[in-house]
Amino acid sequence: MNDQEITRLLAEAETTQILVLGDLMLDQYTIGDAGRVSQEAPILILKSQQQHTMLGGAANVANMLCGLGVRSKAAGVVGSDVAADQMRRLLSDAHIDADAVLVDPSRCTTVKQRFVGRTHGRNSSQLLRVDHECTDPVAPWMSNQLGKTIEQKLGSLDAVLISDYAKGIGVPMLLQRVIRQCHERGVPVLVDPARGVSFDRYRGATLLKPNRTETAEAFGRPIQSIDDAAEAASWLCREFDIKMAIVTLDRDGMVLAQANGEHQHFPTEARSVYDITGAGDMVLAALGLGFAAGGRPEDAIQLANVAAGIEVEREGVAVITTEEIREQIQPNAAPSKCVSAEQAGLLAEQYRSQGKRVVFTNGCYDLLHAGHVTSLMEAAAFGDVLFVGVNADTTVRALKGPDRPIIGEQERMAVLAALECVQHAVLFSEDTPHALLRSIRPDVLVKGGTYREDEVVGHEFVTSYGGQIRVTNTIDGLSTTNILAKVIDRAA
Repeated sequence: MNDQEITRLLAEAETTQILVLGDLMLDQYTIGDAGRVSQEAPILILKSQQQHTMLGGAANVANMLCGLGVRSKAAGVVGSDVAADQMRRLLSDAHIDADAVLVDPSRCTTVKQRFVGRTHGRNSSQLLRVDHECTDPVAPWMSNQLGKTIEQKLGSLDAVLISDYAKGIGVPMLLQRVIRQCHERGVPVLVDPARGVSFDRYRGATLLKPNRTETAEAFGRPIQSIDDAAEAASWLCREFDIKMAIVTLDRDGMVLAQANGEHQHFPTEARSVYDITGAGDMVLAALGLGFAAGGRPEDAIQLANVAAGIEVEREGVAVITTEEIREQIQPNAAPSKCVSAEQAGLLAEQYRSQGKRVVFTNGCYDLLHAGHVTSLMEAAAFGDVLFVGVNADTTVRALKGPDRPIIGEQERMAVLAALECVQHAVLFSEDTPHALLRSIRPDVLVKGGTYREDEVVGHEFVTSYGGQIRVTNTIDGLSTTNILAKVIDRAA
């Protein structure tokens, strides 16, 4: 593996712009205990304990790109309904450009409702899925309007990804128009195809990424070996005028092939697979970054292999960050718990999808002392994951005076991140942590001191969606100001 090149690709992410065209969805989860059988029918009773909504389908691919640091854009069609409003809010929260998300009042927004239960303290398992969807092809007028909207954005794009879930967006007229326009401008087009459709709609794309089953259906023969995959991938290139094809083979890795018959196998490392949900979307996102950043196909595949390997070890759909990938390819490097506000929002969403309770607190933490540590330990006890917002140097000066802080922001972040009770430290430069709270949406907001709950900054936002406010104890006489005063007195 070329670790140096993968590191370079990750570093290019922040300047990369990628558009994801496809079937936009919402994934809704109801999670709880399922230890009883109903008296009304031989079915389990799910005692709901948590509900949350996440971006799904092509919207999930766009979200995963954001986790990798890419400036992503979503393109697709939603209905004129409550789910569409939720979709736009989640896209906005993730800083995904939604200008190309168009509305067709005759359609419903695709929503997948999953009911997940735990029985007798065991791992969670999905009990039922309910789909709300319209799978009819989008109308010609909508296809034309969407094509025009995408065309206006092509000048700023480094790649276009097509995420086809066979929910109506993948009409040949639209896809061929987008592929042709991208080809004229030298923009690579990577396709994750739908199952059970003719791949002719993807003709001329830069890359086609079917899985083992989708490849077998198109090729007309089962894919039982690496050689089978290589032969089928080469055939796909020739048959559909594709520059290259990658067949994903789950535990057997991936096979890259070109129309001239050249092929290469990329095995994957053995993993403790927990949940394959989202692995295909993660592969498409990572490949997209690799191609958009000008990487070789071989390096893009290695990046995708690492990212997907992390993904399958998580419960549910998880957003993987560049920091996690760096730690994977450089295992001897010290892991960083210091994250950006955008990364914090993605991580918080991931933790909630795993049924974990997210806690947030904030402060200056200049000259960390026992009072700080006690308060942080108490805050951590209110949930499963503690995010700590840290005032930037500029705001500390505004709050404490021109001689503060004593310790710079990066050093304060590093000290907090070293505490076992702190999962993530996040720097913020605003006067208040409201922007961070909107990004993280904690289940519990904690503040140390003698405040009433209604005096805690941000309480009105957190309680608006059902979050809780907690105030921790303080140690009398122990503060950074008092410590500094003692030092000055002794020096005098």
